[in-house]
Order: sequence, then structure tokens, then C-alpha cells
Amino acid sequence: MKVYIVGTGADGRRTLTAEGIAAIEKAEVIIGAKRMVEDYRSCGKPVLEEYRGAEIGRYLAENSFSAAAVLMSGDCGFFSGAARLAEALADHDVEFICGIASPVYLFSKLKMDWSDCNFVSLHGKSGNIVRAVRAHRLTFFLLGGDMTAAEVCRRLCDYGMGGVTVHIGERLGYADERIMSGTASELSDITTAELCVLLAENPDYERSVPGCIPDDCFERGKVPMTKAEVRAIAVSGLDIGRDDVCWDIGGGTGSVSVEMAVRCERGTVHSVEKSPEAAELIDRNRRKFGCDNIVIQTGRAAELVGDLPCPDCVFIGGSGGELRQIVQAAYEKNSNIRLTVTAVSLETLSECTAVFDELGFVAEITQIAVTRTNKVGSHTMMSALNPVFIIKRKLV
Repeated sequence: MKVYIVGTGADGRRTLTAEGIAAIEKAEVIIGAKRMVEDYRSCGKPVLEEYRGAEIGRYLAENSFSAAAVLMSGDCGFFSGAARLAEALADHDVEFICGIASPVYLFSKLKMDWSDCNFVSLHGKSGNIVRAVRAHRLTFFLLGGDMTAAEVCRRLCDYGMGGVTVHIGERLGYADERIMSGTASELSDITTAELCVLLAENPDYERSVPGCIPDDCFERGKVPMTKAEVRAIAVSGLDIGRDDVCWDIGGGTGSVSVEMAVRCERGTVHSVEKSPEAAELIDRNRRKFGCDNIVIQTGRAAELVGDLPCPDCVFIGGSGGELRQIVQAAYEKNSNIRLTVTAVSLETLSECTAVFDELGFVAEITQIAVTRTNKVGSHTMMSALNPVFIIKRKLV
């Protein structure tokens, strides 16, 4: 059977392409979710209200149509279920018909270029909002479910980005279409329909991934902090990907958590810290650097890590004497974890190498001694920081 999976554009009818119209005319049955098929109930062809691939496959197997059209909103390649549907219909001759996706439609209405836009789907799921906006000039959010346009605006306001320009597109393509523009603070209480998208414009976005952030940029208090040079080497050595899940054990001020978070823009950093005072500093620093992808876990690490999601990367800057339990828990969740531990004492170095040996890890050990300059009167003096051992698991 020939099965056309048709991207219907924004409204399902008016923005349908000529190729999509032709495919629907050839089809003997029209299938799709309620909103997609509503306009075709009186077309004289069988109409099936269904979006689940297995059920569609079962229906087509029980009927002898020569061609069927399955209607999908937007475009088949933009956060669409079309690929999964095609897998469920692998026994048929499946063809994708592209549609006009919601960002294409909105940018056209705004008369804006979208070639450098970043796309985030919040349709029925959570995501990193502030981090995405901080890292990109343009970020398009596909909304739906619990995450509304107002919630996105409020999140931006909570992280000091209430002045960012946002454009909200509600029921795009329909007769009651509404497009609103303003700052996040101005639109933080807006009420919109569920069928809604949001575009954030941030001209002051980060032109590069922040790294080796100077110590004095962080809120400090009296909490110990991994210094910038050590932090840069330790975090870069973890080879953090954009979608990674990271653990920062012994979060301290949150400086390592922040440097992890800017690298895993679409991932999450779980910053574990037993001190409430330090946890408060982590919160202040994640807000300062726009890292809403940092999740603060307060308590003893050995008690918390069992409930944390499977990590891709783990940094341990303080273990509270429970290094073995923490590393063991991480290893049990992911035998291929990328792991780095820092130590300032020979005892911690010895404990770490023993744990690595016990678990069969190959250790790469680097000792870094940083000396900074300090102006004293007319002279420039040298000021040495404590040497630090960086113990990295070598994946072989």
C-alpha cells in the first residue's frame, strides 16, 4: 500500500502545500489526530481519528486501500512523530510530504531571517530554557503541555533576563491567529491557547562557550572553590557533550557545575552539596550565569547518588570520605562514565588511586601548581596556589 505521511503545515488546511493536497486527493482513506482530520470528515472518504503507529498499521493491514494519507502537523522532520510512524509502517511504501513548520511560518510573519536559530521542544516535556537563550541569538520554543509561553517568560525573568525580546505565536495559521511581541517581563502573565510557540531574541548571547571563568566572577562567601585553572583542565578533560548528564560531587560554590552546564546546554548537571550554605551559593551562581540546567541536590553524596539519573560525566571535588561509595554507584549506573577526581592531599590521592585500582580503572594523574602575579607597590610578586592532583579515568 502507498502511504503518504503528509506534513500539513501550521493549521492543517490553509498552509497545506500543493504536493500535500495532491497526496490527500490520491488517498482512499485519511488518518490523523483529531485536529488534523477535522476538516476532512465530510470529504466522502473514510476518516480514521488515530495517531498511534501500531494502531494505524493494524487498521491498514485489515483494509485493502491502494493509498492512504496520514496527516501530521507542521513538517515531518521538525519534532514530529513521522519517523516512528514510518517504522511502524515498514511493510508499506511510505513517502514523506513536507509541510510548513511553525518556525518557518512565524519567522515569515515577523519578516525575520532564521538561518542561525536554535530550536527547543518543550512539547509535553521539560527543557533548558535560560541556558538555550543565553547561548544563542535566536531560540525557538515549541510549546505544549504544562509549559506555557508565560512560564517560559517567568523562567527568563527569574534568571535576570526579563529584558529579552520574545515573540509569541498563538494558533498560527488559524482565523484567530495571534502574534504578540514584547519583553519577557511584559508577557510573563499572558494567557495563551495550548497551540502556541515562542521565539526569544537575545542580542547579548554568549559568542563562545565560557571556560576558565575567573574566580572573582562567582559569588564566593566562605565556601571553598576549585580555582579557574584547575577547573578548566578538569572540566575540559571530561569531554562533555551538549546532551550529557553530569554529576558534580561536592558542588561548593557551583563553579564547576556552571562550567559543566555551559557545555551540556541540552543536558543536566546534578550538583551535590551537603552544606546548605554552599547550596545557596550554587543557586546564586546558576542564576548569575543563566544555568537553569543545574539541579541542586542537598545532602550526603553517598546517600543521594543512588537516586540520580545515569551519568555520562562525573566530577568529584569533595567526597566527604565516601569516595568509594560514590564512584561505585556511578560505575554501576554507567560502566563507561568519564570520571575526574581532584585531590589536594596525599591521603586523598592515595585513596583515589586505590579505588581506581579496585574497580579496574586506568588512572591518568596530573599535578598542577598555579602561580599568579600580585601587584605590591611598584613590584609584581608571585603568589603560589596549593598544588592539586587531577585524577582522570582513562577509557581504554
